[in-house]
Amino acid sequence: MEKLVKLGSSTKRNWLVIYTRARWEKKVDQLLQQQGINSFCPLKRVENQWADRKKVVELPLFSSYVFVNINLKEEQQVRQTHGVLNFIYFLGKPAIVQDSEIEKIKNVLFENPDVDVVSLENVSVGDRVRIKNGVLANQDGSVVKVNGKTVLMVFEHLDCALVTRVSVSDLEPISA
Repeated sequence: MEKLVKLGSSTKRNWLVIYTRARWEKKVDQLLQQQGINSFCPLKRVENQWADRKKVVELPLFSSYVFVNINLKEEQQVRQTHGVLNFIYFLGKPAIVQDSEIEKIKNVLFENPDVDVVSLENVSVGDRVRIKNGVLANQDGSVVKVNGKTVLMVFEHLDCALVTRVSVSDLEPISA
């Protein structure tokens, strides 16, 4: 009976998260699928601007992460795939993502293909930041309010204040 329980648990499939080499998410996803492994690399649509043209490209939603739906027998095969560095662990075991969470990600991407993941841990009210992109690139200012994925900023120039909303992804902290 104990042997049956072990076998049963080794054939059960769970969504796990793997950590890939930088900018290898799409390639790892492709390599895993070629091996018959069920993998999912969520992609967002981004419009890139060059001097002579614009192009919409698909980039990974989560940097260096790919989801795999595998059983214990396939774990070693995933580890040996070129570009895979390791599994993401939680409490000493590979982190399991619920099927419902994967479905939520797929639904959000279907409804909003240009969605973005932004970390707000580095931006808070009062921080001095520099804008990386856009019309106000390289301008320094102070964060007045964090509102979702945008911040309300104030720029102090020539005895007046310019207030604007800027995407958190376009900011970088500057030292005081």
